[in-house]
Amino acid sequence: MLKFQNKIVVITGSGTGIGKAIAIKFAENGANIVILGRRKEPLEEAAKELEQVIAKANSKSFVKIFPGVDVSDEEGVSKMFDDLKKSHGTVDILVNNAGVSGPVTCFPNAAISEFKSTVGIHLTGTFWTSTQAIKTMKVGSKIVTISTFFTEEKPYEQRPYRFRSPYTASQGAKNRLAEAMSWELTDKKIISIATNPGPVHSDRIYKTVYPKAAAEFMRVSGFENLTPEEVEAVNVDILPLLGEDENTVKHGIAQAAAKMAKSKSITSESDIQKLGTTISALLAKIQNIAEKVQNNTSKMIADEQFLTQQQVAETVLMLSDDAIGQILNGKVIPGDRVFYPVKPHVACSIPETQANFDSKVVVFAVDATDESDVARTEFLAQKIEDVGGKTVILISKTSPKVAEERLSKFHSHVMDLTNQESVKRMLNTATQKVGPISSVIYITGKVLQNSKFVDLSRKEWDGLVDKFINTPAIFMQETIGTFVPGGAKNPPLFKGKEGTMVIIGPDMPAGGKVTGAERARVEVFRGALRPFATTVNQELSDVLKSKLRMYLVLPGSVDGTESSNDNILKAISHLTSGKAVNNAEIIYYPDETRS
Repeated sequence: MLKFQNKIVVITGSGTGIGKAIAIKFAENGANIVILGRRKEPLEEAAKELEQVIAKANSKSFVKIFPGVDVSDEEGVSKMFDDLKKSHGTVDILVNNAGVSGPVTCFPNAAISEFKSTVGIHLTGTFWTSTQAIKTMKVGSKIVTISTFFTEEKPYEQRPYRFRSPYTASQGAKNRLAEAMSWELTDKKIISIATNPGPVHSDRIYKTVYPKAAAEFMRVSGFENLTPEEVEAVNVDILPLLGEDENTVKHGIAQAAAKMAKSKSITSESDIQKLGTTISALLAKIQNIAEKVQNNTSKMIADEQFLTQQQVAETVLMLSDDAIGQILNGKVIPGDRVFYPVKPHVACSIPETQANFDSKVVVFAVDATDESDVARTEFLAQKIEDVGGKTVILISKTSPKVAEERLSKFHSHVMDLTNQESVKRMLNTATQKVGPISSVIYITGKVLQNSKFVDLSRKEWDGLVDKFINTPAIFMQETIGTFVPGGAKNPPLFKGKEGTMVIIGPDMPAGGKVTGAERARVEVFRGALRPFATTVNQELSDVLKSKLRMYLVLPGSVDGTESSNDNILKAISHLTSGKAVNNAEIIYYPDETRS
């Protein structure tokens, strides 16, 4: 028998690329293959190729396709697994491969709808596909999740990945979700492993990610006589020309020039030709930068080689082996292939800094889970007002009723923090009525430990993702817009601007009998916020040349020590003083004792 004979393997995002390579590798080893994706045509082509592989292997296996299935779609995924259970019984292996590039732009310029969509596909798609697959799985089944090396962490490092904030947030959470599921599935004896293959040869990386990153560099600075908005507009038309033949490129540039000329009311033929020359030079510059990014990345790998899609497929096949799977259950493999040196963004010790809030306006946003989150907000706001600061507290309407009562002594308002327009309006109102905002502090609240993640309904999961990822992103983006009005579309406005943003939480569970599963569940969302914060910060400092900073304070300790609001106040005093603006550290663990 072939190694995976009679096994049913479901691979998401499997019509092309890495997913298709994984499907072929399993088919060569005798597996029954289930492939799915949003587009029907690639799946049908992949199915034909897989049928040929199966015939050659003489395994008598089957191929089943589910076109039109987006992994973030609750109904489509649930129906697919219901159909599989009725027709074939059990699923033996699930490979979470589906993904998208997401917006490749500075966070202030990224549409929140695209941010949510990226998180929805990478993180929620992985979660929901896994939970539905589990319903069809038996002892020894496996979930293999493919993530990215850019979000993986070392003790004092957290990699930024500029222009990719929703991607890094969702991928960081996805790694930690794979770990959390391994804890939660021990009773079912189902294995959960993640793999970070590092850079892989693919059209996505060469034709999308690197060129779009290069294009964003050009948008931020502008190019020759084009404004940032004009660069952004023309990039949409010219990026698809990369890699095309000379005539296609010439024709495409001429069309782009004519389109821009019309928008600028340019009618002179010579001026349109000049515009074409500028656009041609822009495309060449973008290609040059993209190639440099690719070359620089390869220099950080020992053999200077990106992996092939077939090599990734081999890795997934290995991790699906029964013996190897048991050994590596709960691990992220490999931790890294890329030696990517970063500054020490993580700190456990906080310098003593005299609080200086005299006449400064500090806005709190709190999405309290319980009364302790309300008490924390009250404590911090009162301490700031005691030293002359002015506070405004925006309370999520989902917070406990006690929040409105206890925080009513401050300038407070209950609102829908998930509504971006409402957030924008309230920040503008605070600026007009109280004064220019100097700092914004977002309190996420705690992660409740009332049930396993794998047992949650889709509505419950979506609520957690909104609470700990999407809503903080909305608030931070609107805060940046308040600090630098118009900066999203006109990046030079950021230069030299000041302002401090702090996200607090979620807390590590406290107590003498905290389980690994409880810690792992909290780490899913801390794992999203760490790369998100470092990515946005690098954009604000290194790319946009501002003095705006976004910090992350994560209370509690791995040993179960109760978090201290005094330590959080100490962190806030330091971070809002301006003394931290030139430091590398932007993630703080105020209750950890490690040095």
